[in-house]
Amino acid sequence: MSRERPPEPLDFFIWTVEDVGLWLEEINLGGYRQTFKENGVNGEYLEGMSMFTTEQILRFIRRCHMKWGDFITLCKELRRIKVACLKGEQKVRRPWWAPSCLSVVFVRVAKHNRQSRVVSMKLEP
Repeated sequence: MSRERPPEPLDFFIWTVEDVGLWLEEINLGGYRQTFKENGVNGEYLEGMSMFTTEQILRFIRRCHMKWGDFITLCKELRRIKVACLKGEQKVRRPWWAPSCLSVVFVRVAKHNRQSRVVSMKLEP
């Protein structure tokens, strides 16, 4: 992924801390970029926020010194990305880890089953 362009929304759950920072700039929450970086907020963390308890949400807001309205904006934008991924509104492209000889196959499968492409891109260590 390029470090100067906003990250691809399709890949939000594998975003690095730097990718999250670029995304924050894009959604006009760039003032939190350094705080998120210091707290190690990456794409996997953002994905897990949907399962946070009220106590965890409040702890996150305090730790990142976020205004309530900015937290709501963050959640709305994150939801928008998740919905776009599941609806298949993102550009289909070959993932960085797939060999070029599989590009055509991957794109066809992704176009055929939009939800599977989201799941297929998550790599477990």
